[in-house]
Amino acid sequence: MYQEHFGLERPPFKITPDTSLFFEGSQRGAALEALLYAISSGEGIIKVVGEVGSGKTMLCRMLEIRLSSNIDVIYIANPSLSPDNILHVIAHELHLGVNNEMSKVDVMQQIQAYLLKKHASNRQVVLFVEEAQSMPIETLEEIRLLSNLETDQNKLLQMVLFGQPELDEKLSQPNIRQLKERITHSFNLSPFAPEDTLDYLNFRLRSVGYKGPNVFNKKTAGVVKKYSDGLTRRINILADKSLLAAFSEGSHTVTPTHIITAAKDSEFKKVGNNKNIIYVVVVAVLVVGALFGGIYIGKQDSANQIAISSDSLQVKSVVTTGVKQEQAVSKTVVVNNGARNEVSQESMALTLDRIKGTQQWLNLADDNHYSIQLFMARTSDADKVEAFLQGVPAALDFTKIYIYETVISGRAWYSVLYNDFATQNLAIQTLDTLPASLKASAPYLRRTSVLKKDVSKNGGYIN
Repeated sequence: MYQEHFGLERPPFKITPDTSLFFEGSQRGAALEALLYAISSGEGIIKVVGEVGSGKTMLCRMLEIRLSSNIDVIYIANPSLSPDNILHVIAHELHLGVNNEMSKVDVMQQIQAYLLKKHASNRQVVLFVEEAQSMPIETLEEIRLLSNLETDQNKLLQMVLFGQPELDEKLSQPNIRQLKERITHSFNLSPFAPEDTLDYLNFRLRSVGYKGPNVFNKKTAGVVKKYSDGLTRRINILADKSLLAAFSEGSHTVTPTHIITAAKDSEFKKVGNNKNIIYVVVVAVLVVGALFGGIYIGKQDSANQIAISSDSLQVKSVVTTGVKQEQAVSKTVVVNNGARNEVSQESMALTLDRIKGTQQWLNLADDNHYSIQLFMARTSDADKVEAFLQGVPAALDFTKIYIYETVISGRAWYSVLYNDFATQNLAIQTLDTLPASLKASAPYLRRTSVLKKDVSKNGGYIN
């Protein structure tokens, strides 16, 4: 609403990370450079800790952009993964052909074999774990075991844990001390100081085309700092609302009153004591490798697991990459208990409709958003997927169910997703309220940018 009033090309203070607006002040630029160095030449585990809204996600996105082309990144975005699931999730992110029946030992062996193969090709892989403070200690311990994968000279996997200050509290517990000892690089993100807040506000406005006198001055930046605690997400919220207030009054200058009103509307809670940014870099060598993509839905007891069979509608946990979604044919061959059945386009109308809708969604979706992976199913079970769509639980919005075709180990699957969430917290809230029938497959979060890469990698059309 206020963009034309201030002569802006686009919104300057969106709360979703925009890497084109990365602010290198307040030691953020130095933190990025240190992280790049630690990942490319480090050994062990890296930890990045900061309050909610301190800029961890922005650093994570910048790392993905700035890392060398021989380094691939995989993400774990769901903090509630159990220790029984985590290795399978990582294996599927590496596009390994594992299944729910495989033991953790077998999965670990497949991961190691794959990383050794990539190591021989002089490639590296780094695992980003977001919201690590919410992971069960047992799951964190499983992640630690991955740091044991190595050659005589090199670690085969670099890991970065992103978390809130509670992560440090969790790591201080005696039963997780082995993980803490493996952390060789630590970064603590401090909130902005008043002078950094002013620089940040004006930098953001200038970066989106503002050319007039400074909208914020030292005094108003101090008020923003006071009510935001120097946290970038809160600064963005206050600045956005303050600009709207100034626009409503026909002013080109933000006043303390505008900011105070915005703060009262936002109802921020006070945070704990601030910490200074600390860089502890221990130099080591890392040469590893892996590829993007894949997904794991979860390992469950066979009695509780949803599995696609020829007799009833069930959904089996498998893996995914992305493939072209425009490959619908007039008839699909379905194999059930050795019998070949032909499924016409008419009988797959809902599935084909959602595949088309998914293409449209991904073409417009924000890369920083999230979706929930509900389940995976073989394309040979197309009739079962269609039956699922015909009986979608009332708690789900049918128009927000997305499906795309994907290939793993030469076999075709359907990947079924739900909704588009602007933030990870919104996605987790919905995940927690899914019907029990879907929770049995242990659905979890996927970033939209990764979904797009999955689709494009296999010939799918994404603008």
